[in-house]
Amino acid sequence: MAAEEDGRTARKRRQILEAARPVFLRNGYVGASMDEVASLASVSKQTVYKHFTDKEQLFTSIILDTTAQVDGLAKMITVALDESDDLEQDLGELARQFLGALMRPDLLRLRRLVIAEADRFPDLGRTWYEQGFQRSLNTLATALERLAKRGLLSLDDPQLAAEHFVGLLLWIPVNKVMFWGGGDPYTEADLEHLSEAAVATFLRAYGT
Repeated sequence: MAAEEDGRTARKRRQILEAARPVFLRNGYVGASMDEVASLASVSKQTVYKHFTDKEQLFTSIILDTTAQVDGLAKMITVALDESDDLEQDLGELARQFLGALMRPDLLRLRRLVIAEADRFPDLGRTWYEQGFQRSLNTLATALERLAKRGLLSLDDPQLAAEHFVGLLLWIPVNKVMFWGGGDPYTEADLEHLSEAAVATFLRAYGT
């Protein structure tokens, strides 16, 4: 019976989070209404406060909940590189998947929201970066170091090499779309070209 109750509680909490996410993304922290969250979640406001003591805790939970997606990025990096015997091809595939994952509209909207509220919640922004993007960089650095030990790359600083790779891949497209209010400035062909160019440049710098 206790397990069933725990399951219902977890489902209700998830229901509230899923309803609240678009409210915060659309209206920002200040403009988000707990009444609207309750209405979209089809629960009473009392139920919302039963799971989240206030709007700040709900907002924090929404932001940190997305860091779980980093596990998928970490697996993507590990699978792409650990058994590689064609580094150009496998780095290219990783670049395409990585760019596709981080250019998703929902993640870009969330990134804008975290940046917009960074002064209000500096610890939250820092935690979101460290548990999300920084963890992916660390995983990539470890993978690149293993490739260097196999003689497939030449590098002295794996962490810096990981930052160079991701910078080549993301600097222009992510910064560009962050300022676009709507529409998609990049086609699939554009992203393919960016991925190929990033890999080619990285291998010219770090290839053996």
